[in-house]
Parts: sequence; structure tokens; C-alpha cells
Amino acid sequence: QVREFARATGVLAKTDRLDARVLAHFATVVRPPVRALPDAQHQALEELLARRRQMVAALVAEKNRLGLARTRLVKRTVREAAATYERLLELIDRELDDLIKASPLWREKEDLLRSFKGIGPVSARTLLAELPELGLLNRKQIAALVGVAPIARESGSWHGRRSIWGGRGQVRAILYMATVTAMRANVQIRTFYLRLRQAGKPGKVALVACMRKLLTILNAMVRTHTRWQQPSVA
Repeated sequence: QVREFARATGVLAKTDRLDARVLAHFATVVRPPVRALPDAQHQALEELLARRRQMVAALVAEKNRLGLARTRLVKRTVREAAATYERLLELIDRELDDLIKASPLWREKEDLLRSFKGIGPVSARTLLAELPELGLLNRKQIAALVGVAPIARESGSWHGRRSIWGGRGQVRAILYMATVTAMRANVQIRTFYLRLRQAGKPGKVALVACMRKLLTILNAMVRTHTRWQQPSVA
């Protein structure tokens, strides 16, 4: 946002002195909302989750290499590397468990989030770390923050196709996977998806709408401290 603001005001060069001036100008004109800096515990959670994503990516890469390996030694080294990553993942997961258990607030939020069919431990912990605003904003604000709110593209009589853009990529990725799971395990999300498809909505549009609905439900659950309950669906 600040770089776009700088270009819009004609500041194309980039130095420390110019950056300081642009930041001050941006804060004066735009007045962005004040957000609290994450404490040491929250930073540790974010770092552990980031490292876990790296370990998962490395493990997937090694397993893919195993299918292409031909020589015995290469296969052996790939299996050993994969076993190492699996041990490291178990170590990180244990550390995440201990970190969550040490915080009564996080324990409560994780319990609330995981009560929803489709939200697992990784999804819940990513939301805790990457979306601390969950439960503090209204449904439109939280959807815009994550990047699942459709953005209008209109000019005069021309109406372009709305699409999502921006937001927090890691949260959106986790929300996507949770929604795909929920469409199989959760009657409410599955019924909503099928209704949209029957109304003629494309698959991707219906899926994003389900992501937004899931996020809205989770936001309300955390705000009201209410566990999810299966609604009666005809």
C-alpha cells in the first residue's frame, strides 16, 4: 500500500530518507488502523508454523524424488531424508502442542475452531497465528482482510466480472483446504455449495463463496465463544 501511495504521489526513487518521508505522509493521509505488535509467544507460534510448512514442502519433494530414483544409493538417501523430515515434523507438532496448551486463550479458541467439521489442528493453529483479528471484526471486514471478498470492477454502464484479490495468502490457502474438506464432511457447507451450483454459479465461484461462508461462521463462533452445532438442513 505504501509503495503504491508513493508512486501515486510521484515518488519513484527509494532511499531510507524518502521511505521515512513517504511513511509519514501515508500515515497522515490514510490513517491506517493501529495494530498491536505480536508478543514473543505469538511470534514463536508464527515461526513454528512457518517452519512446519517448510518441512512439509521438503517431505513432499523427497517423496516425489523417490518415484524418479533409479539407483539403490539415491533411493536410500531419499528415504533417509524423508524419515528425517518426518521426525522433525513430529518434533515441531509436539512443540506446537505445548505452546497452545500454555495459553488458556489459545486453547479455548482452538477448541472452538476444531468443533467445526472441516477444521483440523493445522488449520486452527494457522488461523490463531495468521489471523488474530478473527472474532474482532464484522463479516465484511474479515472477508476483505483474508482476501475472499469479491471486488467490484465497474465503470459507467460497463460491469466487469468480480474477483478476489490481495489479503493474507497463508490464511486463504488453509481456508481453501478446510473448505474442500468441509464440502465432504459438513452438511451446511455442502448444501450451500450445491445450491450455488444448481443456480448456475461456476465451480470456482461457488467454492470461494463457501470459503467466505466458512470464514464468517468461524468469525461468529470466536466472537460469541460458541462451539459449532450442526444445523437442521432439509
